Amino acid sequence: MLSLLLLMGFALSMQAQDTERIQPKFWFGASAAGNLNLYTGTTQTLNAGLKAPAAFHDGMGLGAYGSFLIEYRPDPVWGLMLNLGYDNRGGNFDRKMSPCNCPEDLYTGLSYLTIEPSLRIAPFKSGFYLYLGGVYGYNANKGFKYTFVRDVNNPLIVNSEFSDVNQHVFSAQVGAGYDIPLSAKTSRTQVNLSPFVSYHPYFGQEPRAIESWSVSKVRVGIALKFGRGHAKEFPAAAPEEVVAVVPAVNEVEFSFDAPSTIPLRREVNETFPIRNYVFFDEGSTEIPSRYVKLNKEEANQFQEELFMEPAPKDVKGRSHRQLSVYYNVLNILGKRMVENPNARITLIGSSAGKGPVMGRELAESVKSYLVDVFGINPSRITTVGRNQPIIASERPGGTIDVDLLRDGDRRVDIVSTMPDLLTPIQLTAVPVDPKESMIEFKTASGSNEPLKSWTLTFTDESGVVQNFGPFTKEKEGVSGNDILGDRPSGTYEVVMTGQKKDGSIVKRTSTLHLVHGAAPKEANLRFSILFEFNKSKSVATYEKFLSETVVPLVPNNGSVIIHGHTDIIGDEAYNLKLSNRRANDARAIMESALSKAGKKGVKVSVNGFGENVENAPFENKFPEERFYNRTVIIEIVPSL
Repeated sequence: MLSLLLLMGFALSMQAQDTERIQPKFWFGASAAGNLNLYTGTTQTLNAGLKAPAAFHDGMGLGAYGSFLIEYRPDPVWGLMLNLGYDNRGGNFDRKMSPCNCPEDLYTGLSYLTIEPSLRIAPFKSGFYLYLGGVYGYNANKGFKYTFVRDVNNPLIVNSEFSDVNQHVFSAQVGAGYDIPLSAKTSRTQVNLSPFVSYHPYFGQEPRAIESWSVSKVRVGIALKFGRGHAKEFPAAAPEEVVAVVPAVNEVEFSFDAPSTIPLRREVNETFPIRNYVFFDEGSTEIPSRYVKLNKEEANQFQEELFMEPAPKDVKGRSHRQLSVYYNVLNILGKRMVENPNARITLIGSSAGKGPVMGRELAESVKSYLVDVFGINPSRITTVGRNQPIIASERPGGTIDVDLLRDGDRRVDIVSTMPDLLTPIQLTAVPVDPKESMIEFKTASGSNEPLKSWTLTFTDESGVVQNFGPFTKEKEGVSGNDILGDRPSGTYEVVMTGQKKDGSIVKRTSTLHLVHGAAPKEANLRFSILFEFNKSKSVATYEKFLSETVVPLVPNNGSVIIHGHTDIIGDEAYNLKLSNRRANDARAIMESALSKAGKKGVKVSVNGFGENVENAPFENKFPEERFYNRTVIIEIVPSL
């Protein structure tokens, strides 16, 4: 949790401090938190009248923490913090069995009144801060409840107090937090909401003067802080007329290309192929945590129907759902092997240059999961270790994107003679925005110096305003469905406001009329063809699938949209050509099959997007995402 908050602080604190916000020096407030108390050591003699037959060692519990706080911040980077609080360190020790094989339990309500001074450091001069300091605790509760069960009908229950309790304890803490402003930047009274997390190590936290029981804890909470500063005078914004400098009429051009009708968002039934690869992190033989791993009980209840959830509303949601299917690849494989007891598989582990022994360890890791969780007979699974996979991405002597290529070669290939084991998954319908609904807006500068940024403002007949941007490229697309919404048609005044590199502002105004097309009668169908690294001709292996499975689903007078994609490895221009080759090879196969099938009036369109991340089906962070981006996507659109 400390690491997560630290990363969040880095991500949120790269911008300079907001110098216009009033910055009080003194802050007052309160905090509330929860403690995860962890017990280690030994305790057995509870007090002079009671000694447990068996010693207690480990335990844990949840406790509450609350405090009043004061902060002094004379500088944007450093400051001081003081918390006066109540700190519950109670919990349960792990159950022990006495020599008579009788269970005994020990619970304590241990708590303290605390004083916690700390040094506060905001390394980025922002809301993110770290703190380090000491903790003094004055014991407020030393009670315990001891239970000894020799006779279940008459257990011994003792409520008492520990003896030899240290009235005063001294320890330390380290933590991180983030101040989220809740008030206007010019308000003299500033209010911050501050989530925080801290760790309190065991040293100095021995509750008793005898034995060796010690307490460490993790604290997670939130603070509300109030401060009052001195009012600032901020310079007034320059009037718009000063910056609204319009150059010569023809110096900046603005144009757009809109379709005659905007096709409505349509639903798509997707057939999602499952990659037969499991990728591993460098230096590890453990299945990465991003893959879904079940226990035996969960495995017994696992069903592929779990993926038939309600459709997400955006493209990123669709990609996330598709990857959630892939990350269940081992569970899908395990379930299908249970349902097909004669199926056998070979797991080929490849270590990306670290030797066949490590490759075999990767394969054994996958085998152990299938055997231990799904109960697959080990004799049905063969493991093989290799230095490189049979179809390797890295080439001898290669120097470009070597780390990314090796990420793809550090994997386990799942091979079987039974094709049903990894057949595609049918996903429920998802809404998509047709690419034909995109309106392309262009800007051009007569001085050959592009605008630094520009925005679009749409105002309809009723005065409703929509804003898009800012944009930085000379050509950008906006969905006609985003502009029209649920309206059947609309006329808009479009204002392009651009900023030049010298800070001057230009505006261009035009009129745009949009009309929605007819609603689609049925959902589209979508299929994906996957490719190995730098391959295009492997589309021939899909010829039977395209001809016998996809083409029969194309209706007369329908449309087939084919898009080619690549990952981000290699040269951008080469990847664009590669994606076009992949898409056009698929087109040639489909057009031949459509002709043989006697399909009439079918329109086929092709586009290659290369590695373009805005149009890529997935991100490119992990090797499996890059492998899924090496694809041709085929969409069948029924006639209206």
